[in-house]
Amino acid sequence: MPRDWDPALYLRHADERTRPMADLVARVPVDARTVVDLGSGPGHLTPLLHARWPDAAITGIDASPAMVATARRDASAPWVRYELADVRSWAPPAPVDVVVSNATLQWVPGHLDLLSRLADHVAPDGALAFSVPGNHDAPSHRLLRELAARPPYATHAAGVERPAAHDPEVYLDALTTLGWAVDAWETTYVHVLHGPDPVLRWVSATGARPVLQALPDDLRDAFVAQYAAALRDAYPERGAGTLLPFRRVFVVATRA
Repeated sequence: MPRDWDPALYLRHADERTRPMADLVARVPVDARTVVDLGSGPGHLTPLLHARWPDAAITGIDASPAMVATARRDASAPWVRYELADVRSWAPPAPVDVVVSNATLQWVPGHLDLLSRLADHVAPDGALAFSVPGNHDAPSHRLLRELAARPPYATHAAGVERPAAHDPEVYLDALTTLGWAVDAWETTYVHVLHGPDPVLRWVSATGARPVLQALPDDLRDAFVAQYAAALRDAYPERGAGTLLPFRRVFVVATRA
């Protein structure tokens, strides 16, 4: 199984994955000439940033060559460019008016310690804004962890990266300690999914990806079959479709 992200699989639920970014940037009280999107993926959210800051030069940063290649292929506007870089070591040539990130920091171990460095890259009148999934205790993730801990999968799945995030209060405390004014909140979206095993398709593009990539081919099919059955029990199909409650945590920080 390819180790890089799969842009096509990720974009199967592009509409649902777009709404958190729209809700996030709507709360950023800053006019910007420069915007950096950390974890820009295939570039599908860049139009939201341009709509919010139409005069800004926008830079998308992502560590996935496949995602950056897709974003560059589809980009035609002069106000955006995409760069391959790791958020942990990224440093702009000059302070940025708005540093924004959607569903990326949960993949960075110890990302709470990264916030001070990201804050240092924000211009004096700028903002640091990010959202992270807050659903790591949901059945979709709990069932994944439980199954991956059983034989014969545990040997292969041990040590894979696990997305993790904090509650809004934790981010608020961390950034106010640094002298920032913080607007922090959480929202649970109830996504209505359709088709066979829609929750499996959703998590296979994101949260379950490291485990699926770690398994050898001869075990992956059996794992997926068991995981899919468990997800069908946890998320039964209803008249409207299959409901996937998805909690997300949001933070907008400006200099106090």
